[in-house]
Amino acid sequence: MSDVRHVLVLPDRDAAEEAAEALGERFTIDEEPQLVRDALAGEDDAEDAQWLVVLHDEQGRLDPAELNAFAEEWDGWREEP
Repeated sequence: MSDVRHVLVLPDRDAAEEAAEALGERFTIDEEPQLVRDALAGEDDAEDAQWLVVLHDEQGRLDPAELNAFAEEWDGWREEP
């Protein structure tokens, strides 16, 4: 198995939580997505943070273009490895 990982970057926690929930409904995923707060340099306020949704895709089944389009629904994007 390979260690394929996709990272969706979203503007806030609400968007990340909604996207993480919707991922399981739209795509076949191996495990629950992880939510990670990505503080911007020099910022301490959670409102000034981006949120990452990290997906492990050991089977390589998820299409990066589809994930990017999915993230764009929440004003986000898929980070290129």
